[in-house]
Order: sequence, then C-alpha cells, then structure tokens
Amino acid sequence: MLKTNKRILFITQWEYQDGLIQSTLSYLNIIEKITGYYCYLVTTSKISNKIKVAKRGGMIMIEVPVKRRWLFLSWFYNIILLKGISDKKKVDVVHGWCTPACSVALMLKLMKRKLKFIADSYEPHSESMVETGAWKTKNFKFYVLFFLERVQTRNADCFIFSAPGMEEYILKKYGTKVSNFLVKPTCANLERFSYNAVKNPALLDKFGLKDKITCVYAGKLGGLYLYDEIFEFIKKCEDYWGSAKFRFLLLSGSTDDEVNEVRKRFGIASTTIIKQFVPHTEIQAYMGLADFGFSPVKPVPSRKYCSPIKDAEYWALGLPTVITHDISIDSGLIRDNNIGAVIDTLDETGYMGAIKKVDEILKRYSRKEMYDKIRPFAEKYRNMTIAEKVYSEVYRKGGYGN
Repeated sequence: MLKTNKRILFITQWEYQDGLIQSTLSYLNIIEKITGYYCYLVTTSKISNKIKVAKRGGMIMIEVPVKRRWLFLSWFYNIILLKGISDKKKVDVVHGWCTPACSVALMLKLMKRKLKFIADSYEPHSESMVETGAWKTKNFKFYVLFFLERVQTRNADCFIFSAPGMEEYILKKYGTKVSNFLVKPTCANLERFSYNAVKNPALLDKFGLKDKITCVYAGKLGGLYLYDEIFEFIKKCEDYWGSAKFRFLLLSGSTDDEVNEVRKRFGIASTTIIKQFVPHTEIQAYMGLADFGFSPVKPVPSRKYCSPIKDAEYWALGLPTVITHDISIDSGLIRDNNIGAVIDTLDETGYMGAIKKVDEILKRYSRKEMYDKIRPFAEKYRNMTIAEKVYSEVYRKGGYGN
C-alpha cells in the first residue's frame, strides 16, 4: 500500500531487546501494511540518559530513558518530549500497548483531543501487580495506575482486549460501560513456529537431549509468573522420570547464579536444568527441542484476562502444555481438548496430577501425532490472521484509515 500523510505513534514500556517488543513488531508490520501510515515506535532504555531516534527497518524508533528510581518523573519528562515529537511529526493516532503505555497515550490524547487513542493488548495491570505480589501492597504506584486505567476507559476511541470478558471487568472495576472493543489474543508466527523447528538434530546433540523427556519454559521467574513453584514442579518431574531421563530447558534472562541457588535449595540435580538466553528470532528452534511446554502464570483472578504468548508458540510447535488454572481461555482449551494438563493446586497433588497427565499423552502419541493434534489450536485461536482482521476493523472501519 502506498504511504499516506498520516502517522501513528506506537507506545510501549519495554526495551527494544525485550522479547515482547520483538513479537509486537509483527503487529506493527501488519498495521503499516493495512494502513500505509508512517509508523513511529516508542521503546525504553534503562541505561540511556537522553532520548534517541533511529531508523530500524522501515520504522522510526524513539527510545526514551527511564530510571526505575525516578520512574514517574522520567515518564513526565518523556511525555513532554513525545508531545513535541507528535506535534512536529503531525501524528494522527496514538496506539498504546498495555495499560502502563496506554497511560502515556492517554496523556497525549488529553493534551490534543483530536488524536485518536487506541488501547491495545488491554488487560488488568495495576490489580495484577498487587494480586501476584509484584507490588506488595496497594501503594502509590497502584493508586496512580489504577486511576489512569479508569480514565483510559473513558477516553480511548477503541479497545483491543487480550481475552474475552474484559468489558465486564472494566464495568465492575472502573464503572465504565464500553462497547468500542475487539478481542485479539497474542498470536504466533506460524511460519517460524512450525514442524520445521521441531527436534533440531544439532541442538539435540549440543545439549544432550536425545532420548530425554524435555520440558521447556520460555519466560521470566517471578513477577506475574511463579518462582519457587517452578522449581517445585521441576523437582517433581525429576522424581517422576528420574534425573537421568528428565531435562528442563529454561529460556530466560535470569542469571546462572540465581538459577543455581534456587536449584540447590530444592535439591535438583545440576544436569537437570539447562538455562539459555536466546534471542526471540531463534527461540523456536530451542522450544522445538522439548516434548512439552510449561506456562507458569500466577493463577490470580486478573490473569483470566491475559493472553500468554508462550502458549501460542507451544501450540504452534505441537507441544502439550502444562498450565496453571483459570488463565485466559487457555486453561479451559487445554483441559477440554486433552492437549496438556492444568495444575489445579500448587502442591504435590497438583503437580503430580499434571505430570501423569502429560506422561499419558507422551506415551499415547508420537511427536508428529502430537503436532497434528495440537497445531490446529494455534491455527484457530492464535493465528496472525486474527490480528490482521482486528487491525483492519480498527483502522479501516474505525474512521482512522485512508
């Protein structure tokens, strides 16, 4: 599509190297293709002290500095800078990802009412941070973000929810009835995450995974995800299959020292956990080494409205998935269709029930049979064509297109 003179400012709260940015770029490419708009991507940096503007591919990236100690002051300063940039570049749409970034988009919208404000990947954040223990109490950060989330619900031109039912949460928590919404779960690149990435021979040899039962987890330790419970689960797997047979592939940015300290605390053999930090562009080959995936989202009420990207990628690779209960629609899909196991209680009974269920699936199906059984769920529920339809609806039919 030919370029127009219209412009979108995409706002995130992540650093460019973060895997979330790498997956988000797929959506930006879709939007740029659909609209022909000029696109500007806002990312963050914890080490830089000044704003940076650079071209990456066909997109302009605006990197803004954020210091954890002065987070709110940093964003106040950044909002002023972004207001100047949006005015200079004659931005038409501010498109925020998740409620913290949507708070920045909201400020720009309030300062310039003619801007269209799209709230994307919209799910609870302030309450999730408290429920999961990432924020220990309802502190200043909680009250500020919760207030801004409420204001967002009254000013966004369009919402794109991560999971169904978010409109009910908004009505209950913020007292706002919204009707201008669509639902777009996180979607996987089905070309990259395919059977071509399954059981790479060179990587199997490198990590000694031939004839092993391997579980993979790609993600962070703690925060919105479990921490000690991950290692409790690993230990139960090791006990069940044996330390000579079971391996846990941890694809994470956590340090070796941190992982080893917790591993020793739970009495897990030194050979059981294989930790690697892998760029998102290569992660499919490492995920594909596994026999099943692990999705340890903390099972708190607000996580009903999230959409873990790792689940989409596991399914696309045909991996049975062990997941905690009541996570988006994913827990129900896994349980109802026998494509993994749900941990109902975070204790020995819950872990062993899930392990035995996965073992039953692994014994019943070959790797190719599992792929053929599970892959269709990624194609139906997490296909990029869903994102294409949603963004087409938003930009072409929402009054923001050409």
